[in-house]
Amino acid sequence: MMFENLSDRLDRSFKLLKGQGKITEINVAETLKEIRRALLDADVNFKIAKSFTDDVKIKAMGQNVLTAVKPGELMVKIVKDELVELMGGESAGIDLSGSPSIILMAGLQGSGKTTFSGKLANMLKRKKGRHPLLVACDVYRPAAIEQLKVLGGQINVPVYTEEGSMEPVKIAQAAIKEAKKNGNDVVIIDTAGRLAIDELMMKEISAIKNSVNPNEILFVVDSMTGQDAVNTAKEFNDILDFDGVVLTKLDGDTRGGAALSIRSVVEKPIKFVGTGEKLDAIDVFYPSRMADRILGMGDIVSLVEKAQEQYDEEEARRLQKKLAKNTFNFNDFLKQINQIKKMGDLKDVVSMIPGMGKAMKNLDLDDDAFKHIEAIIYSMTPAEREDPALINGSRRKRIASGSGTNIQEVNRLLKQFSETRKMMRMVSQGKNLQRMMGGMKQPGGKF
Repeated sequence: MMFENLSDRLDRSFKLLKGQGKITEINVAETLKEIRRALLDADVNFKIAKSFTDDVKIKAMGQNVLTAVKPGELMVKIVKDELVELMGGESAGIDLSGSPSIILMAGLQGSGKTTFSGKLANMLKRKKGRHPLLVACDVYRPAAIEQLKVLGGQINVPVYTEEGSMEPVKIAQAAIKEAKKNGNDVVIIDTAGRLAIDELMMKEISAIKNSVNPNEILFVVDSMTGQDAVNTAKEFNDILDFDGVVLTKLDGDTRGGAALSIRSVVEKPIKFVGTGEKLDAIDVFYPSRMADRILGMGDIVSLVEKAQEQYDEEEARRLQKKLAKNTFNFNDFLKQINQIKKMGDLKDVVSMIPGMGKAMKNLDLDDDAFKHIEAIIYSMTPAEREDPALINGSRRKRIASGSGTNIQEVNRLLKQFSETRKMMRMVSQGKNLQRMMGGMKQPGGKF
């Protein structure tokens, strides 16, 4: 989970200020020293880590943290504010003006440019109602062209290629003409990368930039490369003057230092993050929400937005009627499980609930977490799923055998289901379910 080690280290740092009868300037100094170590261990640039803790110290002293009733909590607040500032303050949108809007991808080979191009096209199509065109300008790596074609097919987005051509500038220009002819209002150009920055690579992408005059240049960087990511971003920015950064692979075992350093070094906003392999595993980068997650406060706004994406008004009405009549059954239960799974990586979703990130830290929670529950339900007959009251002792034994589980697990699920149904009925009687879901709506992040 992203920033897990940093979160643990910061949590230990704040504990130095808890439970002490008297808080002294020495205690605060020790806390700041631990915070600086935590940032350095997370691969944050040394100068940035030092500047960060110096700023925190100035603000802590200015707010009388030494005499505060709960100095630990005040310090968390100050650190959060500084983290938000360090990561850019506000979320930054992308420029979708122009007819078509042209987005140019840049980055080293293996950074995730091609995959992100597909993810961005998918996001713009689903959430913004756009009609994107993907353009394959990596003429040196046939696998990249094929990969883009596969991604385009999965999300039903056209891909422009010119087989055998070794002239990316001409390909990009021809693709824009094609987009205008076919009504594609966004053109996403996937460019070639190298294993390291070289002169040929920079000349080529500069030529593409000059020929198509993109609305937006996004630098895609693998966050697991740590400080190398920051150095690469600086070199690319010196040549391209890009508009924003995309951090990929934040779901991996990364220390997260790139996300905390890159904004300060290149003075360009982080605009998107990739959080998994699936084509919907892409998030707009919100500094405040990321700071909350780093500090173990969860991210309830993003959780609500993910839930809202799966919200179906007609389904909510149907579910409300079933709850009112106490006829909620295992078929409905399966639908709810599938909705939760669609929200993304399960551990990542759960970590958005305040306080749950630490509780779930050592649990092996993945997309297979519901597997045994689904196996038990699928081993029931249609009649049993419709009416769980039919499931007597002999049926439980048959269900356990058919699902590869044991009778204790079947009994546990039936008990949990009964309790869940009671709770959901109480909620539906106390407050209209549709109004509850409707109240969850939050304004979408700007692109």
